[in-house]
Amino acid sequence: MNAVGKKGEDVVALWLMDHGYTILERNWRVATGEIDIIAIERAVLVFIEVKTLLNTTLESLDVIVGKRKQIKISQTAKYFLKSHRQYHKLAMRFDVVVLRSSPFNLEHPKVLHIKNAFGDCND
Repeated sequence: MNAVGKKGEDVVALWLMDHGYTILERNWRVATGEIDIIAIERAVLVFIEVKTLLNTTLESLDVIVGKRKQIKISQTAKYFLKSHRQYHKLAMRFDVVVLRSSPFNLEHPKVLHIKNAFGDCND
C-alpha cells in the first residue's frame, strides 16, 4: 500500500469512528483478498472498501470498485465470518468510502460514503 492510500484509510477510519462506527479490523487479509476496514454500525457488520482519489473526478462505482473487486471482497468477507463466529448473526453490508482530495490537502478531504454499495457476490 502506498503512503497516500494508507493516509486515506487512516482518515476514513477516524471519520467512521466519529460517525458511530466501531472498527474491528483494518487491512484484514486472507488468500482471497483484503478488506480495508471491517466495522460495526449499530447491529450491522460492515465490510468497507476505501478508495482515495487525488485530483480526479468521481467516476462510476463500477470503475471505482469493479465486479472482480466486489467478488474478492465478498469472498474475503465469508472467510472473516467463518473465523469470527461471534458476528455470524449480525446483518451485514458492503460499503465503499471514497476520499477525494488533492495530494497536498488530505487534512480536508471530501468523503463520499456509499452504504450498501453492492451485495454478496458469491451467490
